[in-house]
Amino acid sequence: MEIEILEVETQQKKAAEISKALFKELPKVKDGWNFNWRKLSKIEGGEVFKLTLKKENPGVEGIMMLTIMFEEMVFMNNIEIAPRNIGSNGKYENVAGCLIAYACLLGLEWGRGNYYGFLTFDSKTELIPLYHEKYLADFAMGQRMFITPGNGLKLIKKYLNIDL
Repeated sequence: MEIEILEVETQQKKAAEISKALFKELPKVKDGWNFNWRKLSKIEGGEVFKLTLKKENPGVEGIMMLTIMFEEMVFMNNIEIAPRNIGSNGKYENVAGCLIAYACLLGLEWGRGNYYGFLTFDSKTELIPLYHEKYLADFAMGQRMFITPGNGLKLIKKYLNIDL
């Protein structure tokens, strides 16, 4: 899927895409990433998606893993942006937003029954307010959060520029 992310320094939109990640493209812990994506990619039923720029550096700007739980619920197992995109000095903005919106879009495609259109995930405690405020996620219990179909549509419009 073709998208745009914002280069912070120039405030220019850059053409990017979200696609399935091949094993050889998965980022490594030794390069500053927090998760061992090669190990995660071996989880049965998991789909790993990467966000990359289209014309420039082919490196991964962000990555996430999704699975289907109970044959009907889309679950975001992990999401991570490239170390160069973290914080106020990050190179690109909207990387996580685009990936989460894409996961919401897949929730509309893959979700079934009572979970049609929902995206569910477990959050680190310190990120719960961020997911709630920025990504419209609701708190379920423990560290479990979810994005409703209605809020998912808002994210899809905002980050993917798709009006469903």
